[in-house]
Amino acid sequence: MAEASREARRRHDEAASARLVAAALALDVLVVAAFALAGRRSHDEAMTLAGWWHTTWPFLVGLGIGWLTVVLMTRRAPVTILTGLPVWLATVGGGMALRDMTDQGTALPFVLVATGTLGLGLLAWRAVRTFATGRAGRLTAR
Repeated sequence: MAEASREARRRHDEAASARLVAAALALDVLVVAAFALAGRRSHDEAMTLAGWWHTTWPFLVGLGIGWLTVVLMTRRAPVTILTGLPVWLATVGGGMALRDMTDQGTALPFVLVATGTLGLGLLAWRAVRTFATGRAGRLTAR
């Protein structure tokens, strides 16, 4: 009976972990998507799907690089502030590098706004999660 209980608990924990990873990735993608949408809107650019994608894809690639790096290095999803830092830096750095390689704008004011906005968006939900789950004392990758 105890073995069945442990197995049920393990399956429950795995399902909860998978839901957390999916929610974390969805939140990060939403942050990047909203950032690109807000940027296009603030510059009165065409609000088309193609235009939005043109702005968004470099940052999504950077986000993917950040996620992959953290997962490969820590064997955990980047759901804490500490593991969110490299995701943020890769999102901005990768996004700007790809924008530069594809002749999109990388003016210093844009880099600064993108760094701040994406930092706020990508780290804020992690901070809320950290403090809401009572893990403020340990900002490790759990």
